[in-house]
Amino acid sequence: MSSEILPAFSETSNVERKQDLNEDQEENQKPGLGEGFEPISKRQMKKIMKQKQWEEQRELRKQKRKEKRKRKQLERQCQLESNSEGSDRKRIRRDVVYSPLRLIIDCSFDSLMVLKDIKKLHKQIQRCYAENRRALHPVQFYLTSHGGQLKKNMDENDKGWVNWKDIHIKPEHYSEFIQKEDLVYLTSDSPNVLKELDESKAYVIGGLVDHNHHKGLTYKQASEHGIDHAQLPLGNFVKMNSRKVLAINHVFEIILEYLETRDWQEAFFTILPQRKGAVPTDKACESSSHDKKFTRVEGGLNSDSSEEENRNELDSPHKEEKQDKENSTESTVNSILH
Repeated sequence: MSSEILPAFSETSNVERKQDLNEDQEENQKPGLGEGFEPISKRQMKKIMKQKQWEEQRELRKQKRKEKRKRKQLERQCQLESNSEGSDRKRIRRDVVYSPLRLIIDCSFDSLMVLKDIKKLHKQIQRCYAENRRALHPVQFYLTSHGGQLKKNMDENDKGWVNWKDIHIKPEHYSEFIQKEDLVYLTSDSPNVLKELDESKAYVIGGLVDHNHHKGLTYKQASEHGIDHAQLPLGNFVKMNSRKVLAINHVFEIILEYLETRDWQEAFFTILPQRKGAVPTDKACESSSHDKKFTRVEGGLNSDSSEEENRNELDSPHKEEKQDKENSTESTVNSILH
């Protein structure tokens, strides 16, 4: 009896072993995700789980990004509402009325300047551009004879100039595209004094930073080419300690200010820097007569020394104010350019 049972039991156990082996083989032959028929390692399994988790959280990440964008938009809106200066600037820009007056910076003196002065010219042009963009009555701004050292310096240090708006930058000389009868060259050496601006004209400012090495050059060129010339009526309204030679951007800004106020004196005293020691001509006359009386009474004061003291009194109280103004102008220029 026992001999009959044993063979049957062994046969049954052999069958079970074969089934287990077949199942193991089938399990091993099942394809992994993206791995063909090779078995999946623990590292691959972790990657698969991470990928699955990433896919499951896709919608959650999308929702978080939306919330972040909405939050930033609300912050910007609150900042704009609280920033009165920004809102005022937007309101002012809507009131802009463009002037037909053409204002040209003549850059044909490139070969007469060293690199240091070229860089100063570039900075003054930047200020002209920034002020024209902010003005209530912006002019038709031209930059002519653009090339040489100036263009190279702008390409290297201010690549954004190619995207400037509301400006005509031309390599040609201004005489090639503007009629001679429309031109007026602004030079402090001219005997002609402007009374008012004719907005049908094209006024030329010499783009020359030379520290008086080429005195009278722009006046000489204008006369030789038969171009009308004139100087701003500075002497009629202002008494200054220094010569009546202004920086390019100061001439440019005075014209912008005059177009807005139609008042030369207000334009001069709004724009001229404190270091020029500018005072109204009537006050200058009063001061001069007072000094003469004082000199006669004292009998020993030197007029040059008193003038030097007046100059120091004009300059010293405004040093901090001048520095603050220059810093604010610099930040304004950078914000507009960029």
